[in-house]
Amino acid sequence: MKEALIAENLCKHYGKGNTSVVALDSVSLTLRAGEVVALLGPSGAGKSTLLTALGLIRAPDSGRIVIGGQTVFENGYRTDPALFRRKHLGFVFQRANLLPFLTAEENVRLPMELDGIGARASAARARELIESFGLANRRDNLPSELSGGQQQRVAIARALANRPELIFADEPTAALDSALGRLVMEMLRDVAHEHQAAVLVVTHDTRALDVFDRVLKMEDGRICKTENDRPCSLS
Repeated sequence: MKEALIAENLCKHYGKGNTSVVALDSVSLTLRAGEVVALLGPSGAGKSTLLTALGLIRAPDSGRIVIGGQTVFENGYRTDPALFRRKHLGFVFQRANLLPFLTAEENVRLPMELDGIGARASAARARELIESFGLANRRDNLPSELSGGQQQRVAIARALANRPELIFADEPTAALDSALGRLVMEMLRDVAHEHQAAVLVVTHDTRALDVFDRVLKMEDGRICKTENDRPCSLS
């Protein structure tokens, strides 16, 4: 598998002096195209900080990030982070965060239209994605007319709209029951395998770890050493 992301020695501190907190402590990792990776760890371990750094949402203090062979951060952004995110990255959050006044199809079309893709092409791509997630009969529904699981499926479809190399998911099953949570995890696995995207999932949910190609754990701002790509501890 080719390397979709390489991160080297990422550091991030919050506060100054005696109140300084180390959120990322020289974190390095590699994500490969076509794999889905879980990132576990207790609250405050640095998982969300790492996700926002890798997703070019909040810059680390130092380190290097390479995405798709392009250095996008090296002790400062080397590219326009907002533009790069829109073209190359997809995001799925704990809440679906769908725009309430747009239909399911319109929510999926939105990132494509923001990227300058025409109405006909964006509509065709949105319908293809919505149908692939079993929601063909719901494409004209508003988010308020969809269940929580259906909303998350639309959110995953939206994340795929611009064919990103990387998808970051932050606690995507936290608001779902165990059956729907597993379904969403399986969908993210299928997205990685079928679309050859690298998918990194921050989660506290250990009920579906068998879905993942790799499982990592963070503690105190560091990725725990792993053996055979499994976490050194799940406690």
